[in-house]
Amino acid sequence: MGYPMAGHLHLAGHQVSVYNRTATKSIAFCEEYSGAVHGLTPKLAVAEADIVFCCVGNDDDLRAVVLGDSGALTGMKKGAVFVDHTTASADVARELYAAAQTKGLHFVDAPVSGGQAGAQNGALTVMCGGDAAAFDAVRPVGMAFAKAFTLMGESGAGQLTKMVNQICIAGLVQGLSEAIAFGQKAGLDVNQVLDVIGKGAAQSWQLDNRGKTMVADKFDFGFAVDWMRKDLGLVLDEARRNGARLPVTALVDQFYADVQAMGGQRWDTSSLVRRLK
Repeated sequence: MGYPMAGHLHLAGHQVSVYNRTATKSIAFCEEYSGAVHGLTPKLAVAEADIVFCCVGNDDDLRAVVLGDSGALTGMKKGAVFVDHTTASADVARELYAAAQTKGLHFVDAPVSGGQAGAQNGALTVMCGGDAAAFDAVRPVGMAFAKAFTLMGESGAGQLTKMVNQICIAGLVQGLSEAIAFGQKAGLDVNQVLDVIGKGAAQSWQLDNRGKTMVADKFDFGFAVDWMRKDLGLVLDEARRNGARLPVTALVDQFYADVQAMGGQRWDTSSLVRRLK
């Protein structure tokens, strides 16, 4: 995700310095995008930056690149803004927001939706939590890789909004999986069925972009099941705290566990249909 996002920033005319925990990736980026600079540590990479964009895997990964002697917050100049595109917990967003404030810095939690294709096409949807002034400073820059960049509320609100997004996706993919499996059992031309119902009330991004690949039993792309289970774990943890009842989401999470047991850890999330075949 971070590679194409940084590429769009470079192509938009911004001076870009990059860091990756796998150094070969940031070195390759600098070879592809002339003028970009490779930082040996997060601290060194962010030293001159007005805005720092980050996209890693989870809460622990985020803390590893943000905190500590070589972390980003140690190297950022006063008044700079750290924008985190990781899908993480609302708790870690609030923790790092507070840590940034103690150093005269700003922190915006800004998870994204749109997947690898959205990052490559510069068409991500970004949902943000934090202070309005910091958000206003980063939005025009972030639109280099986004089609929407929206402030949802105070610190943590971006992550909570992403949780709503993942709840929706989990239910939609399971429903689409059952529909495809039913159509196949009924002897229908399911690709034709998808063309027809995609013009009506059943239309969705999942149907348009994943329906026919599900019929073709192709899952070697897209958002991995392992990452979806991580996200749904965040959702269910938050639901236990706030009292929300999520019976369908909890069930689909267990269905994804079944897919993992089938060897589908890195399959696209649309692989839920494999359970039904």
